[in-house]
Amino acid sequence: MGTLSDFSRIVADTVSAMGHSEFSRVLSDGVQELMSADDISLIRYYQSGAPTIEYTGAPKRRGKTTLNRYVKGPFLLDPFYRAASVHRQYGVFKLSTLAPTGFKESEYFRTWYHNCGFTDECGMLVKLDDGFVNLALGMTDSGRRFTKRHIDRLRVIFPAIEALIRQHWAAVPPATAKSDLRNRLHSALGAFGSSVLTRREQQVIELILLGHSTRLVAEKLGISAETAKLHRKHAYAKLDISSQAELFYLFVDALASHTGASGEDPLLSYH
Repeated sequence: MGTLSDFSRIVADTVSAMGHSEFSRVLSDGVQELMSADDISLIRYYQSGAPTIEYTGAPKRRGKTTLNRYVKGPFLLDPFYRAASVHRQYGVFKLSTLAPTGFKESEYFRTWYHNCGFTDECGMLVKLDDGFVNLALGMTDSGRRFTKRHIDRLRVIFPAIEALIRQHWAAVPPATAKSDLRNRLHSALGAFGSSVLTRREQQVIELILLGHSTRLVAEKLGISAETAKLHRKHAYAKLDISSQAELFYLFVDALASHTGASGEDPLLSYH
């Protein structure tokens, strides 16, 4: 990992780029170099509207289209996004500390992380006046993981990174008014399947999409694991699917097609 002089240079370069279009690139490339990470992206999430990819490096395996798909809806299932947006958690986190039990068996994990080629991920979540930023670092080489030393180093530099990011976006002129796309997508996630499923079946499906195991679904809903499995079976039958993979793609396709009012089941627009 880098030295104090390396970090001093990164801060100096980033301060020089503050308020300019190259800010995200300079900051991201510097942090990636300092941490010897294989991949880095800086994603900005607004209070409304779709997230924007402020910068993404030249990863060894991930295709650019993966992130383009991510911002159109699947980001709603991202543990880093949910940590900041839903639980108001900010700071440095490893994926393993945020993801629910069973997340690695979820179709989101299989699809997103397979496409990215990630073996590990950590993120720096920074709160802004209008939303938040995730400076996401990834490992793609087989066997590489973010160690406690990596995380400790990120936590040491986090206050400086946080100050740079906040100051940059405070200096950037306010963007024009954004659509309510993100609020609509949140509403669509909550309403997914409501036109054909019972409320309990809908709750089970939402928790499955978020990566919860059957045991955790049962615990969260206060039901037995067998009852949770029965609700899942009935929901799959009503949705005319037979696997979690089909559920994930149905959800993504329905979100992409959703043009209805807030709170309306996106399946109505899809069908």
